[in-house]
Amino acid sequence: MQISETLSQELHKQFTVTIAATELEGRVNARLEEMKPRVNLKGFRPGKAPVSFLRKQFGKSIMGEVVEAAVNEGSQKAISDNKLKPALQPRVEPVGSVEDVVDGKSDLTFKVIVDLMPDFEATDVSKLTVERLTADIADADINEALDRLAKNARDYAAKDGAAAKDDVAVIDYEGSIDGTPFDGGKGEDFNLTLGSGTFIPGFEDGLIGAKTGESREVNVTFPAEYHAPEMAGKDAVFKVTVKDVKAPVETKIDDELAKKLGLDNLATLKERVREQLANDYKDASRLHLKRRVLDALDTAHSFPLPPAMVEHEFANIWAQVEDELKREGKTAADEGKTEDELKAEYHKIAERRVRLGLVLGKLGEQNGITVAGDEVQRAIMARARQFPGQEQQVFQFYAKNPQAQAEIRAPLFEDKVVDFIAELATVNDRTVDKETLFADPEDEPVKA
Repeated sequence: MQISETLSQELHKQFTVTIAATELEGRVNARLEEMKPRVNLKGFRPGKAPVSFLRKQFGKSIMGEVVEAAVNEGSQKAISDNKLKPALQPRVEPVGSVEDVVDGKSDLTFKVIVDLMPDFEATDVSKLTVERLTADIADADINEALDRLAKNARDYAAKDGAAAKDDVAVIDYEGSIDGTPFDGGKGEDFNLTLGSGTFIPGFEDGLIGAKTGESREVNVTFPAEYHAPEMAGKDAVFKVTVKDVKAPVETKIDDELAKKLGLDNLATLKERVREQLANDYKDASRLHLKRRVLDALDTAHSFPLPPAMVEHEFANIWAQVEDELKREGKTAADEGKTEDELKAEYHKIAERRVRLGLVLGKLGEQNGITVAGDEVQRAIMARARQFPGQEQQVFQFYAKNPQAQAEIRAPLFEDKVVDFIAELATVNDRTVDKETLFADPEDEPVKA
């Protein structure tokens, strides 16, 4: 086996590997001799078929296996002999006719293309200074939460009159497009709170004013970004029968409400509400802190990035962008940019993600941060709970799909490293209003 380096760049190397046809032939002969005692062929005693006959029967398939093994061996040898750290799985490209190689007519020659991990020094995270947003829980926030609880826990009573917003209409319905019923468009005894936004826009408005026993045809248009493409943007007609109308009964915020919710009294309910709000505020604060930690890490590091990793990340991002634009019926021009400008913007985001992934990976490795198997299992269980009735299928999907498991593990690892950094960095708290605290950190502009 001969290995020669044909291209050497900072984060990219190429090698040419050649394995002589005679060496491949020797490996094939060795395999045939190895299998000979175990082969039973018609016309020969067990294990007595000559190698020449075995070659006619199995030679080509065994040569294919030998070539595949030789390619893997040569690729790994090129990497190990040169002490390389690949950023991605090395790519292999054949040189010449593979069929000639399998037929034993030529040497096996192939290229090994390797993108390398950059060598960089991770910053001292104890020297980072980041900001954490916080907000105070006001009495008004507690009262607002109590109002929501009371609204969700309220009872309904039969109403003798027309349905209004916030009333519940008990309905049978069947929808059709161009006169043809569609899957999922039929229901019976459905309790629909008018104004809840449970159905597509226009449906609930079409039942305002309806009375018990009344039948109506409600005309609606499915949103352009509707999850079922065959229905997106289509006009539909729903035949609806209102079987009952119920109006909400005012629910007082008192000890009785607390007992209805399984607590002793109103004071305990308020205490639980405050605890839940505190957790919600803490989670929102942590999201902003994480964004600022990532911004600080991005600013603190500048090193060459493996081009293949960046392009792979960009391809994933751009595919999502194109899907979103298609669903919304938009183009790059609707964003006020040319497609090239939009691609350049998302290419920078891809670079940031790759850079941060490498930095977080190195910091995690240096500090012994890992994600245990039971942590992954808990995350998978949480994901499964999002699909009631399909939990077993979700578990089986992840059990059979290592890539899906890796997608679960990655954010867990990222969060653990970010938490580790936040413990060592200087964190300055800044009090903001509730709206700012609960704003999506992803909507903030990326800091260069």
